[in-house]
Amino acid sequence: MPWDKWAGQPPHWQLAFAHALTRTMSTAMDMAGGRRDSMSGGPTRKRPGEWALEWFISSYPLLGGIAAGITIVADAEIARAHDISIAAVNAEAGEIYINPLRDFEDEEWRFVLAHEMLHAALRHGDRCGARDPFLLNIAADYVINGWLREMHIGTMPEGLLHDPELAGLSAEEVYDRIAKDVRRMRRLSTPRGKGTGDILGAPLGSPRDYVDLDEFYRRGLAGGLDLHQHQERGFLPAGLVQEIRALSHPPLPWDAQLARWFDEFVPRPEPVRTYARPSRRQSSTPDIPRAGRYFPPEEIERCTFGVVLDTSGSMDRVLLGKALGAIASYAEARDVPAARVVFCDAAPYDAGHLPVTEIAGRAGPRHHGRVVRRPAGAPRARIPDPAEYSAAVHRQWAGLVACGEGGCDRMGGQEPG
Repeated sequence: MPWDKWAGQPPHWQLAFAHALTRTMSTAMDMAGGRRDSMSGGPTRKRPGEWALEWFISSYPLLGGIAAGITIVADAEIARAHDISIAAVNAEAGEIYINPLRDFEDEEWRFVLAHEMLHAALRHGDRCGARDPFLLNIAADYVINGWLREMHIGTMPEGLLHDPELAGLSAEEVYDRIAKDVRRMRRLSTPRGKGTGDILGAPLGSPRDYVDLDEFYRRGLAGGLDLHQHQERGFLPAGLVQEIRALSHPPLPWDAQLARWFDEFVPRPEPVRTYARPSRRQSSTPDIPRAGRYFPPEEIERCTFGVVLDTSGSMDRVLLGKALGAIASYAEARDVPAARVVFCDAAPYDAGHLPVTEIAGRAGPRHHGRVVRRPAGAPRARIPDPAEYSAAVHRQWAGLVACGEGGCDRMGGQEPG
């Protein structure tokens, strides 16, 4: 159809289509990223603290990996219900709860968010042990606030804790100092408020599942530290670097410790080399004699060990099954014929020497009540002569393996724990 020259220039349909497609894709990306609630409405106004969180992701690599996995919950009702004055963190849920009624500048929000992210990443809630949780929270606040002031991250809001005399100390060392004046310390304030810790022990909302929570925080801090140092982003306190390096070398898991214990105390039977028996590879080289390997038929020493099992039902069945499977695998690999088994719930029950593959099938509660582990380890001292169990196999005692959900008393010998 001819275009009327009096109507002006004809529209450029291809360019108009490209502009519309660009706007639609931009709106869809904003909606996927949470900046819009719908395709038709305007951009959603950012909640307090979100600008500061995005700053860490884009401009501060040390905490950028942690910030990318953290969710900010800015809900006034949640803050009022849980007495959150400024902010609190839940490491398990991966959430930082802030009070949106607080009128802070971006620099102050950066300080607050960095404070809470370091609480979560350094696992201060799990390092409490037998210490007072609130006092350890106070000690960690002193340490973290000192680090953030040295790194010049944001501006510390009024009312937060800082003492230059505690510079260079760890949270545990600060705890030992402040524990001498408990009454005064109870009146101090954390970002959550006076007399309450900002490290939450349980999620306030639905928790987020990670494959491995410790690995998430450890990988985020270690990768952020490498980027920070590679890009020369500035000074970092030596205490913070030491804490992050320590996280990169976590303690060995129980299965690795069990394998080491077997390697140390349960020797593997060694075959004997002899030319009287040709090697299986002798046919490949007829002119070259090769010694064969075999286990001699005469009587040799075999190792055995004791297993104390918590069968009261308090230990997780999946973890107990994994432990028994690992014990059976390591024992079979070292040709252990049998192990002395004691089932422990309200009272110990000595099942004698059992084949290692049958331990899991015999596990089950025989009494009801509290577990007492020290009497369970006592039958080991009354083990009769191993020759009573087998005339052809002599057993050498290697140690005791205790499987339970809590700590185990030391019962002598070599226990892997």
